Amino acid sequence: MPSDALLKTMNVIHRGLLKLSFGKIGWTGAGMPVLELTTTGRKSGQPRSVMLTSPLQVGDDVVIVASRGGDDHHPAWYHNLCAEPQVEVSYRGAPKSSWTARVATPDERAEWWPSVVASYRNYAGYQSKTDREIPLVVLTPNR
Repeated sequence: MPSDALLKTMNVIHRGLLKLSFGKIGWTGAGMPVLELTTTGRKSGQPRSVMLTSPLQVGDDVVIVASRGGDDHHPAWYHNLCAEPQVEVSYRGAPKSSWTARVATPDERAEWWPSVVASYRNYAGYQSKTDREIPLVVLTPNR
């Protein structure tokens, strides 16, 4: 499973690519749109940002996967948004704006998961590595 250090390094490299290309490269990854999610640390209260891909978009909502590469533990950002669902998102390079996060309902996950893994097989591989059900998270822009 990916270590915290590896995940942080990947985020630093991704942000560096965005900066060096003046935002022209890095807003898609593995055929998916990329977003920057900023949560509030559940322990620190400080903003925490991570670069993520979105394998599914439903209307104005953006769906992300709390896979952590198939680790047995949810990613920190998932715990943060469960504790405080008001988040900031920069989607496809747009300026950060206020969004609300929620975990997909069991019915939504049952409907969406097959299309996620059909389009992006790596998520099926991640699910096979862990006993936990990998959650889908729905991000909805605040109006």
